[in-house]
Amino acid sequence: MLPAPEYETAMNHFLDIHKTDPGALRGIIDQAKDMKQARQGRPKGAADDEQPLAGHMVALVFEKPSTRTRVSFDVGVRQMGGETLVLSGKDMQLGHGETIADTARVLSRYVDMIMIRTFDESVLLELAEYADVPVINGLTDRTHPCQIMADIQTYEEHRGSIKGKKVVWTGDGNNVCASFLHAAGQFGFDVTFTGPEQLDPEDEFVGLARKAGATISIERDAVKAVQGADLVVADTWVSMHDSQSSKERRHNMLRPYQVNDALMAHAKPDALFMHCLPAHREEEVTSAVMDGPQSVIFDEAENRLHAQKAVMRYCLGV
Repeated sequence: MLPAPEYETAMNHFLDIHKTDPGALRGIIDQAKDMKQARQGRPKGAADDEQPLAGHMVALVFEKPSTRTRVSFDVGVRQMGGETLVLSGKDMQLGHGETIADTARVLSRYVDMIMIRTFDESVLLELAEYADVPVINGLTDRTHPCQIMADIQTYEEHRGSIKGKKVVWTGDGNNVCASFLHAAGQFGFDVTFTGPEQLDPEDEFVGLARKAGATISIERDAVKAVQGADLVVADTWVSMHDSQSSKERRHNMLRPYQVNDALMAHAKPDALFMHCLPAHREEEVTSAVMDGPQSVIFDEAENRLHAQKAVMRYCLGV
C-alpha cells in the first residue's frame, strides 16, 4: 500500500500552485510518481490496488472544450474507484440564470468534488468560495496548474530535482506560462521568458515568483534566452477562437521564437523540450524537435493522469 501524504485538512481546493503549500505540492508530485510506478505493466483500464475514491462522485465541468483534461481526469477517477459526472457548458450555463454561487451550493449536495475547466478565472474562484466540496482548477484563461504539476513530474523523472534549474518559456506569456511562474517560487527553479513584449506574462505573476525567491528574466533574443537552459517549453501561438487576421499577426510576431534544432543547440546538451499539446507542428515547434531525443511531450501528456490523481487525493485527503 502506498503511503498517503499528510495534509492539513480533509478538504483542500487546488486553485493555483502559488496558493498551495510547497510541502503539499511536493507530496503531490511524490505520490504521483509512486502511483505511476505501481501501475507499470498493467492494462490501461485496470483499477489501482488502492481505491481511495471508492464511493466518491466527481463532477467534471467543461465550459471550455478539452481532450487531455477530460480523458485524464475521467480515467484517473475510474482507476481510483470513483465515478464521474461530465457536464458541458451547455449543460450548466454557469452564471446564466442561476448564479455561480447557487450552482456551487447545489452541486455540493450531489458530488464529492468538482473539477472545472472554464474561461474566466472569476467563475472558478466564486465556485470554490461557495462550494462545500473541493474544487480543482482544470484551466482558466489565466492559469493551468494541473499541467505544470505534470510537467514537474516529467522533468524529475528524466533529470532529477527541478530545484535550481533554468526553465525557458518561448512565445506567448499565456496561462501555462503563468503557472510555471507560480511553480518557480514554490519549487525553487528559475524562469526566463523569451517572446515579444506585447505577449509578456502578467506583472503580477512575475512579481509573485520573484517575491518567492525565484530569478525571473525577460530576454527578447531567443538564442540568448536558451543558453544554459535545462528545460525549454513552448505552447501554441494561436487559439481556436482567434480570427484569421489575428492569427496572421501573431504568427509574424512569434516566428523568431520557434523552437527548432538550431535553437535547442544553444541550450544545455541534456536539455529537455516540453509542450502541453495540442501542438501546431512547424509553427511554434518543428517536428524534428517534437520527435527528437530531447522531447518528452508524450511522457508529459501521460503524466497529466498521474499528477491529477495525486491532486484529487490531496483535495479529498485520502
